[in-house]
Amino acid sequence: MMTSVSVKQPINNLILSNTVRTAVIGFMKSLSNEVAKDGITVNSICPGYTKTQRVENLAKAFTESGKGTLEVFYKKLEADIPMKRIGSPEEFAKSVAFLVSEGAGYITGVSLKVDGGFAKGLF
Repeated sequence: MMTSVSVKQPINNLILSNTVRTAVIGFMKSLSNEVAKDGITVNSICPGYTKTQRVENLAKAFTESGKGTLEVFYKKLEADIPMKRIGSPEEFAKSVAFLVSEGAGYITGVSLKVDGGFAKGLF
């Protein structure tokens, strides 16, 4: 399942998204417990800011609202990420590929953050 890093650290002004995505994690964890005995793994990927069309749309809205330039938008995002950059779709895809591989055969019920360290919580 794909959710968002907001299930680990709620993002301001995204009340509905923060709430619904957290419910998906509850479903994922419950389902993983039910089907584990059958050798089925169920996990969630929680991406942080990733260079996608959605982030590009947010950047465009930021500039159109007069809040600043594209450079300012991306610097603001990157300032809160310990790796000081946003992720690439390829990095996200490789994380998904790992979780569905045989190498992850003993991993189930996990919410894997792919966020450059954005979420600051311990779990």
